[in-house]
Amino acid sequence: MKKILVIFLFPLFLILISYALVHSFTREELIRFQYNQHDEKIKVFREETGETEELYFEDYIVGVLAGEMPANFELEALKAQAVAARSYALKKMLSENQADYDVIDTVANQVYQDEEELKERWGNDYVSNMNKIKTAVLETKGEYIAYNGEVIEAFFFSTSSGKTENSEEVFTSARPYLKSVDSSWDAKVSPVFQVENDMSLHDFYTKLGLPYQDSLQIEVVKQTSTGRMKQVKINGTEMNASDIRQKLNLKSTYFTMEQVGNNVHIQTKGYGHGVGMSQYGAEGMAREGKTYEEIIKHYYQGVEIKKL
Repeated sequence: MKKILVIFLFPLFLILISYALVHSFTREELIRFQYNQHDEKIKVFREETGETEELYFEDYIVGVLAGEMPANFELEALKAQAVAARSYALKKMLSENQADYDVIDTVANQVYQDEEELKERWGNDYVSNMNKIKTAVLETKGEYIAYNGEVIEAFFFSTSSGKTENSEEVFTSARPYLKSVDSSWDAKVSPVFQVENDMSLHDFYTKLGLPYQDSLQIEVVKQTSTGRMKQVKINGTEMNASDIRQKLNLKSTYFTMEQVGNNVHIQTKGYGHGVGMSQYGAEGMAREGKTYEEIIKHYYQGVEIKKL
């Protein structure tokens, strides 16, 4: 009986050994960047620890790309995001910032995640995801977006409402390269293009700091040219749409509100401030075969791509 068992198990043992050997030789190797003492560095404030880290600039861009865009996006979309992130960081480094750091690692500037955070987030997919991210960074190494020879403020966001916004309608000043453009791809590819939810009248008023009333009256006071809310009256009280968005935790200021019984039905389109490059719009363009240069020059008007 033992002899039969050995005869049966030996071929299985050989198969397992062969698989282990093949797997060990075909395992993907992690791409590593090579630097010298003259390569640019950036000072990153880590909000969670309160410490400032000095990183090689391209390593920082890798961490931002991984933190800001899904690794399963098309490579051309990732490359467009890498160039936008590099431009945003470079603009910050060139600004007259009085702090002892250049950028913050959160949505206050750009989300940055280091290797340990990404290993925990990606698990077994760490090497393949990281290599894809690094490929996007390597293939655009040193590239940034310029307008009239100067690096731009390369704003970006998740999902548009179908069009991007003029910068002066969302922020305080106009930028000639941050003009409203079509972004119809978002409706096809973004899971948060349109979101609907209900909340009770009580919660609605409480979160907005308004007195409870049985009936809800919404009046649009001011909108952007694309239909986003800027000023809204709720039962006679005028409020900034950005404050409403924050207090109700909405995806964007492109919203409608309607009372349904004792609830408020809220519908939003898009996710984010809407200025600059739509990330899901970039993904939609990439799926249609557009290059990262075409994506960038669509969302940032009249620009050129330059190299450090």
